[in-house]
Amino acid sequence: MRNLLISTVCLLCVLLPACMAVNTYTKQDHVFKVAEQQYSKMLEVATDLTKYPRTSNPDGSVKYVGIEDWTGGFWPGSLWYVYEFTKNEKWKDAAVQWTESLESNQFNTRHHDIGFMMYCSYGNALRHINKPAYRDILVQSAKSLITRYDPVVKSIKSWNKKNSWDGKTWTFPVIIDNMMNLELLFYASKVTGDPVYKNIAIAHAETTLKNHFRPDYSSYHVVDYDVNTGKVLHQQTNQGFSDNSQWARGQAWAIYGFTVMYRETRDPRYRDAAAKMADFYINHPNLPKDKIPYWDFNVGQEGYKADWKYDPAKFSYIPRDASAAAITASGLLELAGYLGAEGKKYKSFAVETLHSLSSPEYLAQPGTNSNFILKHSTGSFPHHVEIDVPLVYADYYFLEALLRYKNLLKF
Repeated sequence: MRNLLISTVCLLCVLLPACMAVNTYTKQDHVFKVAEQQYSKMLEVATDLTKYPRTSNPDGSVKYVGIEDWTGGFWPGSLWYVYEFTKNEKWKDAAVQWTESLESNQFNTRHHDIGFMMYCSYGNALRHINKPAYRDILVQSAKSLITRYDPVVKSIKSWNKKNSWDGKTWTFPVIIDNMMNLELLFYASKVTGDPVYKNIAIAHAETTLKNHFRPDYSSYHVVDYDVNTGKVLHQQTNQGFSDNSQWARGQAWAIYGFTVMYRETRDPRYRDAAAKMADFYINHPNLPKDKIPYWDFNVGQEGYKADWKYDPAKFSYIPRDASAAAITASGLLELAGYLGAEGKKYKSFAVETLHSLSSPEYLAQPGTNSNFILKHSTGSFPHHVEIDVPLVYADYYFLEALLRYKNLLKF
């Protein structure tokens, strides 16, 4: 989504060589044609506006989730991106319908994911439709999100009370994913003039920067805090291989989230931190040559012990996570524009990633893949769910990255 115009202007200084640009643009056209074919079929089966496409079932049918699921906003967001590329009113009409189906979520205070749910839908809608009601819904969504902020911890609580894999009790768990919800808060401060939202976003980012990262700028998935003192109690994982490993999508959220923090504050510490997080990712010795990461960088490696029941015999291979690749590519395309000549390596890496995701290995053939675009994502391996399947948010960030690149090529 996400301030595509700002990102485009910042990226002008790092344009690709003409031959690679033409090649990628051709692939981009093909991807959006596939998206139109797949999503046309999806709209034929996804007719209940209370059920949102998330992934596939084992029988190949679409798995739907309810309005409170954290992924609900990605489906209308993806429709907005297809409309943005094609300018076909069919996609706009569908995007409006699915976006407005989420309206009641503006009052959801039960978890932190309201940014994903509402800004990926209504935020994209406002880039195409000047509708004051949408603005009001996003402001109310921000109000709901900050009810989970604690001034002692100086963070927004991600989940409610939850147990870790090794039996600890998390009372104030904050996950790295939460960085992605802060953009909604900056938006609310811009349109209302009230700094409370952006101040909370900055406080949360500061706490995250202090406690979620190791010296090499890899990230912990979960940090649990003492609500009375703000002290860190646990630094663990819920979806990664082990507490000290690097869950691929977690690092992607970090890169993207701190890039947004720099865009919104122009504090160079956030830009530099995002670059170091990106360096960890792109230089990791266990990153496959095609740039699509394994679901965790350290699966089964010496020195990394899973607290959940890991049975390597169940899989003859380590599944990839195309969603992590798509999120990273989109974030890096923006980050590159803030770093001048130093940004070229991040831009090049992002484009290589998009080339891989656009290849037959990851891009679905029309009529397959439960009508999603990308194959080979992993939701939560430790929970034994969504392993090597399509995921709606992989599609969303893939389309976003391609649009960012398309805007680059206009100049």
